Amino acid sequence: MKTKHYVAVAAMAFAAMTGCTSQKEVKNTSGIDLANLDTTVAAGTDFFRYACGGWNDSHPLTAEYSRYGSFDMLAETNQKQLRELIESFASQTNEPGSQGQKIGDLYTLAMDSVKLNSDGIAPIKAQLDKIAAISDRKQIVPMIAEMAYDGIGTYFSSYVYADPKNSALNIFQISQGGINLGEKEYYLDTDSVTANIREQYKLYITKLFKLAGFTDAEAEQKMNDVLEIETTIAKASFSAVQRRDPEANYHKMTYADLKKQFSGIDWDAYLKGLGVQGVEELNVEQIEPLQTVDKLISTLPLEKHISYLQYNLIDAAASCLSDDFVAARFDFYGKVLSGRQVNQPRWKRAVNAVNGMLGEVVGQMYVEKYFPAAAKERMVNLVKNLQTALGERIQAQEWMSDSTKAVAAEKLAAFHVKVGYPDKWKDYSSLEIKKDSYWANVCRASEWAVRDMYSRVGKPVDKDEWLMTPQTVNAYYNPSTNEICFPAAILQYPFFDMNADDAFNYGAIGVVIGHEMTHGFDDQGRQFDKNGNLCDWWAAGDAERFNERAQVMVDFFNNIEVLPGLKANGQLTLGENLADHGGLNVAYLAYRNATKDAPLGVVDGFTADQRFFLAYAALWAGNIREEAIRQYTKSDPHSLGEWRVNGALPHIQAWYDAFGITDKDPMYIAPEKRVNIW
Repeated sequence: MKTKHYVAVAAMAFAAMTGCTSQKEVKNTSGIDLANLDTTVAAGTDFFRYACGGWNDSHPLTAEYSRYGSFDMLAETNQKQLRELIESFASQTNEPGSQGQKIGDLYTLAMDSVKLNSDGIAPIKAQLDKIAAISDRKQIVPMIAEMAYDGIGTYFSSYVYADPKNSALNIFQISQGGINLGEKEYYLDTDSVTANIREQYKLYITKLFKLAGFTDAEAEQKMNDVLEIETTIAKASFSAVQRRDPEANYHKMTYADLKKQFSGIDWDAYLKGLGVQGVEELNVEQIEPLQTVDKLISTLPLEKHISYLQYNLIDAAASCLSDDFVAARFDFYGKVLSGRQVNQPRWKRAVNAVNGMLGEVVGQMYVEKYFPAAAKERMVNLVKNLQTALGERIQAQEWMSDSTKAVAAEKLAAFHVKVGYPDKWKDYSSLEIKKDSYWANVCRASEWAVRDMYSRVGKPVDKDEWLMTPQTVNAYYNPSTNEICFPAAILQYPFFDMNADDAFNYGAIGVVIGHEMTHGFDDQGRQFDKNGNLCDWWAAGDAERFNERAQVMVDFFNNIEVLPGLKANGQLTLGENLADHGGLNVAYLAYRNATKDAPLGVVDGFTADQRFFLAYAALWAGNIREEAIRQYTKSDPHSLGEWRVNGALPHIQAWYDAFGITDKDPMYIAPEKRVNIW
């Protein structure tokens, strides 16, 4: 489990894709591809199938994918374009230290299967031996810090970002970690599917140790050590739902109090290992899991800590080593957890690696080649129109007091809008890419990023920094900076089409914009003010009325059966479901405002209103395996694609009006039972 600079941004999609493609030429100015529909199904029976059935049938899952939808289709196309850009550097001689040299050499090392297989365990052997040489409990914490620099997560994690209650200032923050399955339920649930995942996880851990040169008996013992530590941490860890409560994850304290409250952890050694100085105050997001780690470090036999640290190293490095390690890791995380049947081809993995470690270098290249200025200009205008519409929606809410409406309007007006790409690119000049080993470069890239992050302790937050690369097919809202960001890569078909009319673009990218804006007022975002500070700015009674209405959404999704015997998690997905709901309402109003003086006519047998909703539904076209459904339902804050259509639209009156949906249709929900927020 690799550590990362974690910021609680609310993204549009449940997986961030990379890459960019030029605008698709669409002959039909409506933007709707009729082949994507399945009109043998009535719109009021299953709108997901009605709007996306043709697309789903023509894009069956291949062995490489556990889920394949519109986002994944774009990613495939974009990966090929990024490959072309990256390989142009890999195939030539580049100036040492240049961006081309970094890109070319890193890609070449990731592609060099002969070297990777010849090296075997060698790239991590020194690190394994160093962990094995730990002979005193006092050496554990310095090793935790050293591994964090290499991007290897262990018992807990730390990062530097805006103080939730003083958003202008970067503060040192500590968060739970230590469980490589990601969610505590994988360790604790007793159903047969989860129990089997645990058994397969044990086999995976054992196999990694054997591949690393340990005997069968040693591997078995070390696996038990790892499971003991991870299960103990899991029992105390916050669930995905608990982590969505900003107040419950904020415990600001002095550094002296940290040392007193968690005395089993040598914090001086930890900060020294990270190269961090001057920490006087910090935020501990979750108290209980850190208390558990404190006890484990103080009491558990040293050899168990060594097993756990070694496993985290091997697991983190496995995808960067020889083919046997890569296969072992994929067999568990790819096949068992998500249902994929074959790994991505090596070139895709290499492109993703370069993109992940040199993101804004790659981003700069593709922006120059693929991103049209006209797309940004039109997008900026769309954003302005959506802001106006959301302002109108806020003012129209009868359940909200005038004083709260006024402050909400101020927050809306203060949105920091980012479109396309950063005004200032990151400087990678101090990052060295050498030809020693792929894993060594992964560590150097991590060290570069970690050093950059920790250097910000106590400094002002850079509100112009981008938290996604421009080549990411996604969008986000960040409550700490009150910003909405739309990377260049999402400004393409089927999200955005320069050739299509407003019905299409407001139904597609317009809803994406409205979705991110609504995050500023969902169950989490509404707790942050216009400056990004966590505080209660709502008048008495308004929050209670909001929560009552939000509970309707929770209850509705809790009753959706995504697989036999498996229900959706309405509380986990509440923020994203509210953002979809608000995005649809706001984008529809903005579209009607934009076309009121020149109404759009019928095209291909569909009215403009119908095309608006068809464009929205098409964003979530896709097929998914049962394993992935279970994985996403357990851990992802986004509803499954099918339910972002069939779960969202029945709460939107304009959808009923557009398609003539009545109480005779299966998807019909009585008005008094619908969600009504924003």
